[in-house]
Amino acid sequence: MDIALVILAAGKGTRMNSELPKVLHPIAHAPMLAHAMSAGAALDPVRTVVVAGHGADEVRAAVARIDERAEVVLQDEQHGTAHAVDMARATLEGFEGDIVVLFGDTPFLRPETLERMAAARQGSDLVVLGFEAADPGRYGRLVMDGDRLARIVEFKDATEAERALTFCNSGLMACDAATLFSLIAEVGNANASGEYYLTDVVALANARGLSVTAVTCDEAETLGINTRAELAAAEAAFQARARAELLETGVTMMAPETVYLALDTVIGRDAVIEPNVVFGPEVTVESGARIRAFSHLEGCHVSRGATVGPFARLRPGAELAEDVHIGNFVEIKNATIAEGAKVNHLSYIGDASVGEKSNIGAGTITCNYDGVFKHRTEIGANAFIGSDTLLVAPVRVGHNAMTATGTVVTKDIPDGAMAIGRTEQVNKPGFAVKMFEMLKARKAKQQKG
Repeated sequence: MDIALVILAAGKGTRMNSELPKVLHPIAHAPMLAHAMSAGAALDPVRTVVVAGHGADEVRAAVARIDERAEVVLQDEQHGTAHAVDMARATLEGFEGDIVVLFGDTPFLRPETLERMAAARQGSDLVVLGFEAADPGRYGRLVMDGDRLARIVEFKDATEAERALTFCNSGLMACDAATLFSLIAEVGNANASGEYYLTDVVALANARGLSVTAVTCDEAETLGINTRAELAAAEAAFQARARAELLETGVTMMAPETVYLALDTVIGRDAVIEPNVVFGPEVTVESGARIRAFSHLEGCHVSRGATVGPFARLRPGAELAEDVHIGNFVEIKNATIAEGAKVNHLSYIGDASVGEKSNIGAGTITCNYDGVFKHRTEIGANAFIGSDTLLVAPVRVGHNAMTATGTVVTKDIPDGAMAIGRTEQVNKPGFAVKMFEMLKARKAKQQKG
C-alpha cells in the first residue's frame, strides 16, 4: 500500500514569542519539522504534503531544503486539525493509498512506532496513535471498548469520568485516503472551540461500521513543543538519546553530557570524542578517528585514524583523509587534506588542497579571498610549508617543495624547489638601547607635564 504523509505545520506558535514559524525552531541544528519528516521517511512515502500557514514562505523554503520532492499547501486561516488535513485534499486527488497524519512540532516520534501503525492498518480501517500519560492534563482522551477505539473526546468537552482516563490522544492517525477525506467532509464544529477536530473522524468511522483501533507508544515520543522552555527540554532530550545511541554502537565519549550532536551526525565505531565537542549539520566521522576537546565541526568528513583538535574548527567542505592530523587552533574550510598530512598549529587552510604527507607549519594562512572572489591554493605531496607562511591564492606549491619561514608566496613553486619571499634582515648596532633611552625620556617628560 502506498503511503502519503500529511504533516501539519501551519501554527503560529504564539507562546514561542518569535517571528520564526514554530516548526522551524531548531533542535540539534535542524528545524523540528525536519525531525518529523525524518521519522515519516521510515515509511518510504510516495508523497509528502506539508500544510503551512504562518510564515508559509519560510516553511516552503525549509521544506525544499529538507526534501525537494515534498509539497507544501497553504492553510490561510486555521480552523482546526480536520480543516488543516483537508487542505491536502486537492493535492492528493486521485491518490490511492494510506494517509499518515503527523505534526511538525512533534519531533521525537520513532520510525518503529510509525511502522507499527502501518502494520495495524492491515486489520483496521482507521488507526490512531495514543499513549499512557503520567499526567493526562488537558490532552484529549481515547475512549476504548476492548480493542475498538470508540471515540476521542477533547478535554474541554469531556465528562469527569472521561477526564479520569489516562489513555491520551497524540493526534496522529493512519487511514485510507479516500475514506479519510470522506470522513473529514462530515466533521462539524459544534464544540467548545468552534473548530473542526480531526479527532471527530473516529466517531464518524464507528457510525459507518468501520473498524477503528489505537496503537500505543511511549509518552516521550508525543512531546510537542510550544514554548522556549519546552524547546530547551526537547534539545536536552534529543542529545541524551543521541549520545546513548552512539555509546551503544561503540563510540567512546569521555564526557558524554558535554558533547552536542546534530540530527544527521554519523560517528563510526571506536571513534573517540573528547569533552566539549560540538557537531553541526552534515558531519561524518569514521571509525577510529579522534576528535579532541573543544573542537567544532560542521559540513565535513573525517576519515579513519585522523585526529582533530583540541580547539580546532572544521567548516563546510573540509575533507580529511586517513591519518591526517589537525591540531590546536586550526581552521579548515572547503579544503581536502590528503592521507598523512599535518596541519598542527594556529593555521587557516581554506579553498585548498594539501597533498599526502605534507606538513603545514604553524601560523600558515591561505589568503583565499580578494574581497570579491575566492581563489584556490594547491599544495603537493610531501611539501613542507614553513611557519608563518602566507600563500596568496591562486597559487600552487609543487610536490616535495618547501617554503622558508615567514615567506609570502605570490608565485607558483615548482616541484622540489624552495621559496624564500621575505625581506633581508638588517642589524643596527646599539640602536635598541638608544631607542629605549629616547622613549623613556619622552615618557618622563610627559609625566612631569
